[in-house]
Amino acid sequence: MPSAAHQDTRNQYRHVEDEPETEGFLEYHDQQLSSVHLATVEEKKRLWWRNALITGACIAFWFLFATLLSVYNKWMFSPDRYGFPFPLFVTCLHMWIQFACAALVRIFLPAYFCPPEKPTVKQYGQKVVPTAMATCIDIGLSNLSLKAITLSFYTMVKNSSLIFVLIFAFLFRLEVFSIRLIGVIFLILLGVILMVATETSFSLPGFLLVMFASASGGLRWSLTQILLRKDRKHSMGLDTPPAALFWMAPAMGITLGGLSMIVEGWIGVFSSKFFDGFATSLMTLLYILMPGMLAFCMVISEFYIIQRAGVVPMSVAGIFKEVATISVSAWIFGDRLTPLNLTGAFVAFCGIILFTYHKYLKSLESTVPLDAHGNPLADTDIDINIDGPGAIGLQDSRALSANEYTLVR
Repeated sequence: MPSAAHQDTRNQYRHVEDEPETEGFLEYHDQQLSSVHLATVEEKKRLWWRNALITGACIAFWFLFATLLSVYNKWMFSPDRYGFPFPLFVTCLHMWIQFACAALVRIFLPAYFCPPEKPTVKQYGQKVVPTAMATCIDIGLSNLSLKAITLSFYTMVKNSSLIFVLIFAFLFRLEVFSIRLIGVIFLILLGVILMVATETSFSLPGFLLVMFASASGGLRWSLTQILLRKDRKHSMGLDTPPAALFWMAPAMGITLGGLSMIVEGWIGVFSSKFFDGFATSLMTLLYILMPGMLAFCMVISEFYIIQRAGVVPMSVAGIFKEVATISVSAWIFGDRLTPLNLTGAFVAFCGIILFTYHKYLKSLESTVPLDAHGNPLADTDIDINIDGPGAIGLQDSRALSANEYTLVR
């Protein structure tokens, strides 16, 4: 039996058509309202730690696959190793491998990753293609810039993408504007710049290429987070990482293929020594295609991090990976780090700790509605808006054919 407060809320619903269907609809919402409560501070702490552990596991998998792929890239493209000089061609083929892997996941696990909804041609052109284009511009310009500048200078400038991620997150309202957050991000960026600072020659063309790549990277991740949003009102069937990658990979593969044809020239690719004879060509394709599965696992991990935590935490996690890699390399392999580099690593690490603390405080300040089992209601069919203590507004977010229910205050 609904309480007096719930009954008052129930009576505020205005029924537009079909009176017989109203009672069942409102009884459904009575059940939802009767079990909803606001999370206490202790419950928020419990939820934060649970989410932190799950997101941390996703980040750990991302680190693993990204590290393995970095080792592969170093071996594949280094002149003193395998020396394959066509990175755009390789990345293009990896996109099609990711498409195939995503398709297989959808075939074997349709209940989880193959929703009945799919983007229309208009939605695909307006939402999926821009995300794919931003991704390809980021990858293409980053590869081109390495021909004009050193790796150290590239790393220093490319980390400006964290600023662009923050800007686009504010523009698309993926993050709430905060002076504290801006200060922490700039502290991390300062630390990274000091960490990789070396004596390098400045190249304006290379600098501009990396800056445009960084801006495209910030746009790319923000658009990806928007695609991965769970929106049952206007679902395009892209709210799981494998489904999103399934629809994005073809556009990225076609775009990168075009860039590869223009920049690298496929005649040059297939007339090179790497495709000289059947056995050599088969071995080259094997070297190219097999790591595509690593790329698939890495991208899926990235998408899960973005979906669970957002683009800014994922970018900060990437900075942490860089700090950890440089620190471990110096410790194990004896890589030389100057006092300035060590100071930068310390500053960046402190910035990352402050960022984590900032997100922790934000989670405690937020208002979180929970069901009877203590689980947040963010992903359910009911959108809950809390305007103040005890004031719970309920609005149905499902597509109703003939009926429309509106909460009238």
